[in-house]
Amino acid sequence: MSSGEHMDLRPLRQDYEGTPLRKEDCSESPFVQFQLWWTEAQQAGEAEPNAMTLATADNSGQPHARVVLLKALENQRFVFFTNYSSDKGREIEQNPHASLSFYFQKQFRQIRIEGRLEKIAATDSDTYFYSRPQESQIGAMLSPQSHVIPNREFIEAGLAELKAKIEAGTMMIQRPAHWGGYALIAHRIEFWQGQPSRLHDRISYHLENNNWIKQRLAP
Repeated sequence: MSSGEHMDLRPLRQDYEGTPLRKEDCSESPFVQFQLWWTEAQQAGEAEPNAMTLATADNSGQPHARVVLLKALENQRFVFFTNYSSDKGREIEQNPHASLSFYFQKQFRQIRIEGRLEKIAATDSDTYFYSRPQESQIGAMLSPQSHVIPNREFIEAGLAELKAKIEAGTMMIQRPAHWGGYALIAHRIEFWQGQPSRLHDRISYHLENNNWIKQRLAP
């Protein structure tokens, strides 16, 4: 067996020494608590504090996870943008239940969010699309995200052709119908704070009769 086929990572150790997280110190609103932790992560110098793992599942139950970027927390909804025809878009169409997770390494913190995804209004997707740099707009128009392509040259040739049409005025930049935003409507949000000896702090909120119930969980 070559060294590339075996990795023993069991000896790796990282002891966490985060600020203790007490239930009574957490906001009654998980969204206020999220904003607090996110702001502290940004102030601590996290490279991309809005990077989050989005987990979805296809109709066979197979889960799929990837990192996307949170673009807004509006009306208690977590908003991101993507290609509706991508793998994730097709999975969401089949099964709107999903989860998000954030990891703030500098502070040994994790946030887990579970809920249901729905498309945001087309006008809201338009607003964000036209606020993006032109290169990003063109990329959204061009890429058949998640679909098999023969090579990178295929995309580069398509990019050159699309740019030429835009510069010649024979094509306008516009948001494609297959690209837009999703909002996750949460029913559970958990805040995890790393502590020594793996005795981590976990504060969980779950929605019950339109009220958020706050509880402490065992590590």
